[in-house]
This record gives sequence, structure tokens and C-alpha cells, in this order.
Amino acid sequence: MSASYPLPQRPESGGGHLAPLRFPAESTTPNSKSPVRWLTDDLLFHYQRCSRRAFLDLYGNAVEKAPPSDYLAKLRQDSAIHRSTILQEYEPLHRPLYPKGDWAAGAKATQDLMAQGVDAIAQGVLVADSAVEGIQLVSQPDLLIKQSGWSHWGNWTYTTIDIKLGKKPKLDYQVVAAFHAYVLARVQGMWPETSWLALREGKLYAVDLERQLLKLQETLNGCLYDLRQSEPPEVFISHSRCDLCHWFSHCYSSAKEEQHLSLLPGVTPARYVFLQERKLTTVEALAAANPQQLAPLPGFGEPVAEKLVHQAQALLGNCAIPRTFPHPPHTFALHPADLPSAEVELYFDIEAAPDQDLIYLHGVLVIDHRTGEETFHALLAESPEAEQTAWTQFLELVHTYPTAPIYHFCPYEAQTVRKLGQLFGTPDLVIETLLTRFFDVHKSITESVTLPVESYALKHIARWIGFDWRDEGANGAQSICWYNAWLETCDRTYLEAILRYNEDDCRATHRIKDWLTKFAQPFWYPQA
Repeated sequence: MSASYPLPQRPESGGGHLAPLRFPAESTTPNSKSPVRWLTDDLLFHYQRCSRRAFLDLYGNAVEKAPPSDYLAKLRQDSAIHRSTILQEYEPLHRPLYPKGDWAAGAKATQDLMAQGVDAIAQGVLVADSAVEGIQLVSQPDLLIKQSGWSHWGNWTYTTIDIKLGKKPKLDYQVVAAFHAYVLARVQGMWPETSWLALREGKLYAVDLERQLLKLQETLNGCLYDLRQSEPPEVFISHSRCDLCHWFSHCYSSAKEEQHLSLLPGVTPARYVFLQERKLTTVEALAAANPQQLAPLPGFGEPVAEKLVHQAQALLGNCAIPRTFPHPPHTFALHPADLPSAEVELYFDIEAAPDQDLIYLHGVLVIDHRTGEETFHALLAESPEAEQTAWTQFLELVHTYPTAPIYHFCPYEAQTVRKLGQLFGTPDLVIETLLTRFFDVHKSITESVTLPVESYALKHIARWIGFDWRDEGANGAQSICWYNAWLETCDRTYLEAILRYNEDDCRATHRIKDWLTKFAQPFWYPQA
């Protein structure tokens, strides 16, 4: 059984009609803890990224939430600054006054302003029934802008603008913008022409409501259903999505306790669905599976199927498993030329601030096998204006060792060298010649060995082979925070922390390359 609302015709020349949204009736297992009464745009936004987070935000134990990291706090501050900058462009602004969290009062105050026909309303509140008994939809667009048209109040109408820190109109942004438009249409009796996103770098993006309403329908239905269950959705750890979430530690503990397959590299949500269908939901079951039976599944193929089974086997045995090519028989996937040894070797790692489009540190560890010396060079831009100087110093250093291989971890360093060469006018021949000396340790290890790790990120691999960082919690995001703190305070302890972290990254890359070379020796050369 479902319910729907007949929404008014959208004001456009074609006389088009946006289909009404339909919502599920009562869930068969309503949540007995505290039935959800308000479904907000914020809740809907987080639901799209993780249904479990939305559930925990409503019903979870607040003491299990982690405080925001420095990097998350920085993102929130950057977002607030961006929002404030955009709002200034629409002055004078009217703001509804109401007690915090009192959505009904906020909706009344907002509608009073809309009825007056004010030009711009900042952080208004729009409320509409959801068609599921006891649940109301709450929309809080950053801006409501008056336009000509027809509404309950007269010959004017409103449209919404949501202010986002991102540079691109991500799908979850667009779905929330469509949600704003839907609730607004219920309030004013008329669909807005569109719903807008104000992005970074002054970009204003018009959301295609016709296109996004179907996705909004699907998302709302799923959200309303999941939030009325008695238990949270199944845990699924995805480091790219989960690392900044305040429930990460809580969810990670649950996943570790049950040895959830999402902790295996390569087990994506889409692949996990197919593994569930075949009852392969434990590490033991996956380790015993036949890769040939998994290979035909969508999104698998022979290399992925073999890798997943090897991941489970490596975890059970806490061992590294070499990968081989079928032709000729049992050829090791790593060739000596992929990781050449030399009298002098360079290990390279970059620190960058993407929000400033800035490369502020080139770290290079020089390993001289002739003398046994290990020297770390920090080519640092102490201010954004010194970026080119640091780049020039890096070029001078690597050209001091013209034949030394340059090891890095992941493609970012090579990509950035090419980008900086273009930015600062370095001759193409110089850059291309330099890049022939680059060797990606991450590519070598992922293509040749299966390790009992949760991720093939630098830290996970290095820690498995016994290397650790001097500063607990140091990472790329924290480095960005340290650099911003240095710019604000001129306290050199922040720079010292960045240099320690970067040097440890270089040394970790060295340790991994050294480990992989030794691991590969029996496969490269016949045993005596």
C-alpha cells in the first residue's frame, strides 16, 4: 500500500508535469526505540552515503560517536566561510527566528516571511507531510529566492539555493536539491523552475528536477523504510567514505568482531551482493571458494575473483601470496626491471593542500648504498608564494643524482610532477626524461602480491611489515591542518610535525620496496 500527493503543474512553457512522489506505508517492523518524526535534508544527505550512519544518527548512543578530527573541523570551517561568502551576495537577507530544533516554529516563521514576499530568506525551514503517518519532511535550504510566478500568496514564488563546498554537482547534492524543491512545492503550491547549487569557484548549477525526482523517490523510500527498522543496516566498511564519519570507530569495531568481508580489499558493495547470494559471507567460505565460479559474475572477472579468494587465504594464514601469470606457467607477476636496484636510490613523497591548489612539500629520502648513508631532504614552501622555489629545489636535487631511480607510492607524485612542470614552464623534455626514472611501488606490490591487509594504502602495508610512524594519527589530512596552522600562527612545531610525517612516508616506501625485492628474489632467480 502506498500514498501519493497530486502536486501542482510546473510553470514551464511546455506545460510539463512532474510526477508525484509516492511513499511506502508503515514498515512491517517499526522501530520501537523512538519512531522517527522528522526526516530532514541533512539526514537524507547522509543516508545516500551510508544508510547505517543515518540510522545511528537517530538512534545511536551518542557516547560512541568520535569527536571531529582536525581535518573535518577544517572542512566545516571552510564550508561555513564559503556559505557566508555566498550569502553576502544576496543581502539584504531575512532570517526566520525560532527556537533551535523546533521545526514547526521554524516553518511558521519562514512561511510568514514568504507571505510577506521578502526577496531572500536565509536558512529557512520548510515542512510537509510525508504520507507516512507521523513522519514529516523537513527542508532547510540555505537560500529561498523570490521570483515572479504564482503561489498561495500571490504573484510571486520562491526557488531554493543550496550552498556546497564541492567543485562538482555530486549526485547526493542534486538529490537533496530536488528534495528542497519537492517540499517547497508542497508549501507554496507550485513547483520552482529549478533548484540551484552554489558550488566553489562561483559556480551556480541548475538541477534537472525531471531527472532527479525518480532518484529522490527511490532514496526517500529506502530512507523511510530503513529508519523504521528495529536494527541498523548491516555494517560495511569503506575507508574512502567512512574515515571522516563520527561512527567509524564504532562500526569498525563491529566489523572486526564479525570479520566482515568489507574489510577485505576488493570487496565492494556491488560485489558483496553477489557473494551474499552464494552464501560466501565469511572469510573461511571465501577462502575455500573456486575463483572460476566467481569469475563470470558481473564486476568480477578472473583477476578479481582470484585476488578476492587469495585475500581471504592471506588473511587466514597471515601470509603474503605471490601472484603469477598463467603463461608461461607460474611466471611471477613482478619483473626485476619493475623495481631496479641502484647504488643510489631516491624515495619521493609530496604534501599538498588541494583546497588551495598548492604543493607545499617535496620530501626526498636519498639512500646511498655505497656509504650506507640515508639523508632526508625537505624541499618546503613555507608560504604559498614559495611553491615555485620548492619545485626548483626539487629539480636541482634529483638532477644531482641523474641515474638514480625515484620510488614513490601511487601515481600522484608522477602526475603532480607533470602538472608542476606545465605550471612553471619546465621544458617537456626535462619532465619526460625525469619521469622515466619514476617507479610506483604501490603498482608493483598490488600487481604481484596479495597481502593480509585491509587496504593497500601505504600505512596498512608498512605496518604489516613492521614499520610505524613516529606521530600517532599523522596522515595526509592532518598534514594539511598542520600547514594551515603554521600559516596562521608561524609556530614551527607544525612544520616539524609535517616534516616528520613526510620523512616517515618516504621511509615507509623504502621499507616496502626493500621487503618486496627480498620477497621476490626466489621467484626471479632459480633456487641454488
